[in-house]
Amino acid sequence: MYFFLKNLAISDVLFTSNILPALLHVILWGSGHLSITGCILQYYLHSFLAFTQSFLLTIMSYDRYMAICHPLHYASVMNTRNCLYLVCFSWIFSYILISSEIIFIFQLQFCHSSDIDNFFCDIAQILEISSSDNLIIICEDLVIGFLTIFFPFLFVVVSYIRIFVTILNISSVTGRKKAFSTCSSHLVIVCIYYGTLIAIYMVPARDNSRNQKKFKSLIYTVLTPFINPIIYSLRNQEILESLKKLVIKHVRAEK
Repeated sequence: MYFFLKNLAISDVLFTSNILPALLHVILWGSGHLSITGCILQYYLHSFLAFTQSFLLTIMSYDRYMAICHPLHYASVMNTRNCLYLVCFSWIFSYILISSEIIFIFQLQFCHSSDIDNFFCDIAQILEISSSDNLIIICEDLVIGFLTIFFPFLFVVVSYIRIFVTILNISSVTGRKKAFSTCSSHLVIVCIYYGTLIAIYMVPARDNSRNQKKFKSLIYTVLTPFINPIIYSLRNQEILESLKKLVIKHVRAEK
């Protein structure tokens, strides 16, 4: 789990580093200027890291499934080599998927003067300012969406159904609490991450959907990477003890 968390933390840092500078510039100055090439590259990094995060969360759900439902086989299945293969698959497959789409995006023709009503470049805004036929890109983006969002989310749901069934079959209350505590942090992150993605890309549009989508995008581009280390860190007893000592020391200093 800590090996997966390291990779998730790396993707979170890179993800927010790609979005936050432009976001802060828009907040401070009211607008921002970015070339078409820069906009596409920002979308490239954004999608690459978002796909990687989705695959990593899916792998982590499988890790929890093996730990709770098949504890005797956990050490042999989730060994160092297999974990490395799964993480490498997440990064490499994400790179291949987004690179195939970027090749077609760079072939589009764009308007000379275009404004994007968002704080970062997403596929919908890029296609809005394009003057070329983008049917191929829309179809490809739909297929990629199924591969990176729908199927991973379905896998996570099935995994947690099996996990909950296994936990409910545990006879002791202490055993059920202990088993659930091993996956509670990951479950919270999964609900926030996939919940906002589904709300952004699958909920039907309304009149004020543009502002709503920007707010929802803010949740999964800024809030989720920010709370990931907090949620997982609070599960560590050593970090909790250090935090308690720090709070007590601060309170005593004020007195």
